[in-house]
Amino acid sequence: MRFIILSALVLGCQLAAAETVQVKYHGLVSLDDFACEDVKESSDVSRFCYDRAERYMVIRLKTTYYHYCEMDAATVKGFQQASSKRQFFESRIRGSGTDGPFDCRTHPIPKKYRR
Repeated sequence: MRFIILSALVLGCQLAAAETVQVKYHGLVSLDDFACEDVKESSDVSRFCYDRAERYMVIRLKTTYYHYCEMDAATVKGFQQASSKRQFFESRIRGSGTDGPFDCRTHPIPKKYRR
């Protein structure tokens, strides 16, 4: 009986820990398979989450999440280590115009995150 109660408590804690965010131009995305980091520097880039297996990133700018597709781990590592997350984001992730290097309008959204 103790095992059943303990199992139920553990499962309940896991379910309570699930997080979903609203991604602009896309909809709700569960962060269950993402590794997330809060950005401590003074920047409007305040958080980012990366699903390495799917090469999919969501980035929070101020209070809004945006998504980026087919992002390689080396770019994510560079972003993590950049002294200015905003500058790195603008030059290496967002890119110029509407066809940035990881723009989900020109790169496929992973199947598990499609709506």
